[in-house]
Amino acid sequence: MNLKWILLFVLALNIHTMNAQDNINASQSLSAQHQSIVSISALTAVGDLEHLKTQLNTGLDAGLTINEIKEILVQLYAYCGFPRSLNGISTFMSVLEERKAKGITDKQGKEIVLNINVTDKYEQGRKVLEVLTKTPQEKPAPGFGEFAPRMDAFLKEHLFADVFESDVLTYQQRELVTISALAAMPGVEAQLQAHIRIGINTGITESQLMQISELIEKFINKIQANTVRKLLSKPTIPVIEPDMIVRISEIEIVPEHLEEYNAILKEEASASVKIEPGVIAIFPMYQQDSPTQIRIIEMYANKAAYQSHLQTPHFQHYKTNTLKMVKSLKLVDMNSLDKETMLEIFKKLN
Repeated sequence: MNLKWILLFVLALNIHTMNAQDNINASQSLSAQHQSIVSISALTAVGDLEHLKTQLNTGLDAGLTINEIKEILVQLYAYCGFPRSLNGISTFMSVLEERKAKGITDKQGKEIVLNINVTDKYEQGRKVLEVLTKTPQEKPAPGFGEFAPRMDAFLKEHLFADVFESDVLTYQQRELVTISALAAMPGVEAQLQAHIRIGINTGITESQLMQISELIEKFINKIQANTVRKLLSKPTIPVIEPDMIVRISEIEIVPEHLEEYNAILKEEASASVKIEPGVIAIFPMYQQDSPTQIRIIEMYANKAAYQSHLQTPHFQHYKTNTLKMVKSLKLVDMNSLDKETMLEIFKKLN
C-alpha cells in the first residue's frame, strides 16, 4: 500500500512539473494584457492620443483593470514627462466615461495602497533598484548622482520608492511599461539598453522583447523598432522596402471646379495619411502662377499599401467625385537618388 501511494505521488509530481513547463513555454509570448501594456505605454510616450484611445479600450477589453492602467500612466511621467502622462490620464478618463455611457462596467482592480510611514525614501528606492538590477547601488549613484545629487534623489525617492511602492503592477509589468516607452522615443538608447537588462532580470524573455519590437513597429515605426532589435543583436527590418512607390501626380483642374476639387483633395489626402499605415505621404501643391495646375507628391510603403489605398472609401469618394473636374492627369513614377536621406523627409517640420 505504501509503495502504491509513493508511485501515485511521483506520478502527480511529474504531471505537475510537466504542467509547469507547459506554462513556462506558453509564457514565451506576451499575453493580450501585456501587449496592451506595451501599446498603451508606447503611444502615451509619443503623444499619439488618437491611437492611445483605441488601445486603452483594447486593454480594458483584454482584462486590464482601471487601477492597472492608472499605474501605467502614472509611472510614465518619469520617462516621458508630466505633460504626456497627464494627457494619457485625461484620455483614459474620457474612455471610461464613454464606456460607462455605453453600459460597460470595467473592473476597478486591486486597490492602490501606499506606505506613508517610510522614514528614508532614498534608501527604499535604492534597495528596489538593487533588486531590479541585481547589483549593489552606491550612494550617491556614481557619475550623474555625484554631479547632480537632486536628480539621484528624484530617481530613488520618487520613481523607485513612491511609484514602485504600489504593487498593483509587478516589477515585470513595470519594466514592460518602461521598455515600451523608451523604445518608442528616439535618443534614449542608453536608458533603453539598461532597462532591457533589468527586464530580463524580472523574467522578460528575449522572444518577448522581440515581440515588443514588433508592437513598436506596428504602433510607432520601423526605425524605433529597429532600435530594440539592434540592442538585442538581432537583424533589423529594412525601413525602405524595395517596392516602395514614389510618384508625382501632375493634374490640371477645370477652373470653375477648382475650389470644390481642392476641398475634396485636401480631405482625401488628410484621411489617407492619418488612417493608412502604408501611406507615407500625400502632399498636394499648386503652382503659384497657375492655381489650376496641381502637383501631388505620393509615397507608399510598398505596392500592397498602394493597392489597399485604392480601395479605401476616402479614395473612392475622391475618384468618383472629381472625374468631371480633372482636365488632364499624368502620373510620373520616380526613383530616389538617396534613400538614406529619405528618412529625414519632413523631420524638420516637427
